[in-house]
Amino acid sequence: MNPMSQAKTTLSSQSYVMAFLFILLMVVAAYGLNDREIILPEMVAMAVGLWVYRDKQWLNQPDKIFILPSLTAVIGFCINLMPISYLLKLVLVLCTMLLVMRMFNYILPPALATGFLPIVTQAYELSFLISIFATSFILMLGVVLFKLNQGIVRKGNFDRRKIGVYASITLLGFALAAIFKVEAIALIPPITVVVYESLNMMMYSLKMCLKQIAVLTLSISIAVLMQLWIYDWILLTLIYMPLMFLLLKLFDMRIPAVYAFPFLVFVFPQDSVMALPVASCLMASFSLGCVYVYRLYFQNIGVKQSYT
Repeated sequence: MNPMSQAKTTLSSQSYVMAFLFILLMVVAAYGLNDREIILPEMVAMAVGLWVYRDKQWLNQPDKIFILPSLTAVIGFCINLMPISYLLKLVLVLCTMLLVMRMFNYILPPALATGFLPIVTQAYELSFLISIFATSFILMLGVVLFKLNQGIVRKGNFDRRKIGVYASITLLGFALAAIFKVEAIALIPPITVVVYESLNMMMYSLKMCLKQIAVLTLSISIAVLMQLWIYDWILLTLIYMPLMFLLLKLFDMRIPAVYAFPFLVFVFPQDSVMALPVASCLMASFSLGCVYVYRLYFQNIGVKQSYT
């Protein structure tokens, strides 16, 4: 089941506890070492998507849970060290990540975000990569030990047409950010995952698009407001998790990226945190709006032509 589809099944409370404990321990480690680069928003989303929602597409190839996020993180980290412009870094990361995933014939959606993460968060310490390796390995180990992928057929899922659309929407967003001189909001990692996931949903309506925009905007807005009053990372984490759970229950949706959003306030440059709600709303509206237009008007063109 796609993690963004409406929730109709009962999810195990134990799964939530394990995922939330994993997230809390990551934040505790960052707090204890006073290193914000250890906090990885996309690992938060992966913990929920893999252990709680158990999305079949994410569980398709368990070894890639460790391999792909690690590879894309290394790609992003190395490119971030290059003396080139911010937008060029994003373009290079996008192209390199998709090339690597083409070689594996497999797309793990959160791995798209881990490649962009070191650039948008300005991560330069090796602790970032060590944290990626450790957390992705733990997530993979949890899937294997508890056989969460049992009965799921292992297969490739690299759809060149959908990847082309995803890349086009992403590059168009970069171009608009350059035109309007708002490069800092050219990409927000959790949103790029939702964009790709939305291209692969069985059904995608205007109502779904608007609900996604609303819940993504609300999640980061709540996080930004909370961190104005509370400064303790651990306490914020204990508050964020149940709030995101309730928000998704209210909208009757499953979007792992919603759990990742609050942790952007820990890792984004502090001078841009206050702009995250507006930036997220604009980016989500544009990107998901493009997905809706594509799904409504262009997705079936090739299919229709094949019958004419």
